[in-house]
Amino acid sequence: MGFCLFNNVAVGAAHALARGIERVLVIDWDVHHGNGTQEIFYSDRRVLYVSSHAYPFYPGTGAASEMGEGDGRGFTVNLPLPSGCGDPEYAAVYRDVVEPIGRAFAPEIVLVSVGFDPHALDPLAGMNVTEAGFGALTRSCLSVANSARGAVFVLEGGYALPAIAASTAEVVRQIVGEGEADEIESTTAGERLAADYRRFLSPLWPDLG
Repeated sequence: MGFCLFNNVAVGAAHALARGIERVLVIDWDVHHGNGTQEIFYSDRRVLYVSSHAYPFYPGTGAASEMGEGDGRGFTVNLPLPSGCGDPEYAAVYRDVVEPIGRAFAPEIVLVSVGFDPHALDPLAGMNVTEAGFGALTRSCLSVANSARGAVFVLEGGYALPAIAASTAEVVRQIVGEGEADEIESTTAGERLAADYRRFLSPLWPDLG
């Protein structure tokens, strides 16, 4: 129900598993929930799927209660965000939720579904992330990948061409170590979102407790 003929990140994760990688972390910050990626690995504990996305929003999936099944229980982590979230909210959720879960999982490789449709200029979802926010998300992903074999950033959604260009440039600057590293100032809304997710997920991820 997404907009891709082939799920590039899922193909990459499956290929890594076939080559002997035992733990793959997929982080998906596209504004749409990646229900295809979730479905493919929903019962597979070797792939931790973490998705932040607008909710409720197309395709209608991605509630926090969707957490995997069978052996994969807990290895699907959905972080549904209300419309209007921007740099402070995203940065808090990634710093306080995504990073500790990612480190606890100890991935051998990190694959990032990079959608720029949460950008403030994008016409679709009403999010307010800027280039600085995407830079902060990139640093969080790189932090998790610090002890892994590497990280792969895969360009996905986005409908405002200038925003895609500027945001892509910022992500690349962070990857090569030339981007700014200023902390995004916290807000009450961001801290509350992160605290709520930590509380909800801590039974499955004790590092959040």
